[in-house]
Amino acid sequence: MKFIEQKLKGAFVIEPQVFGDSRGYFMESYKKELFDRYVGPVDFIQDNESRSSYGVLRGLHFQKGEYSQAKLVRVTQGRVYDVIVDLRRSSPTFGQYIGVELSDDNKRQLFVPRGFAHGFTVLSETAQFCYKVDNVYAPEHEATLLYNDPHVGVVWPVKPEDMLLSPKDMKGLGFDEIETFE
Repeated sequence: MKFIEQKLKGAFVIEPQVFGDSRGYFMESYKKELFDRYVGPVDFIQDNESRSSYGVLRGLHFQKGEYSQAKLVRVTQGRVYDVIVDLRRSSPTFGQYIGVELSDDNKRQLFVPRGFAHGFTVLSETAQFCYKVDNVYAPEHEATLLYNDPHVGVVWPVKPEDMLLSPKDMKGLGFDEIETFE
């Protein structure tokens, strides 16, 4: 596995080594020993999965305080544009974002540290999105950063008229309204 630290400190793109032949392929999608060496220890407690259609935009979600979550995300079918926003006030990249294409073809993963908002939009007809988390889902501590907040300025590769958002995601808070991390 190749661990590539991103401009947002603590975030990594992880590229697995894929062994393929006429029968298909094999890869390790997670190996604790390597993860601990390059990223640091993270105690993942749950795996989640979602399936979405083209244009679905989920995010930008985060949990506050002691309910903050680190995530290891990947796509097992289809393609998404995955986005994380640094909400750590003491970080030199506070308020900045990165976007990474994750797909079943490139098999890349993205490690999202605690203190980040996270979201994605689907670029293929459908996409199956899988992620590990290190903390329980706590809806009373969840918040949504508005996907099109001008301060952050995410450039989404799906036209606004093609985006499908939940009512919660359409009513996300502006960057100046959210509770950030120290």
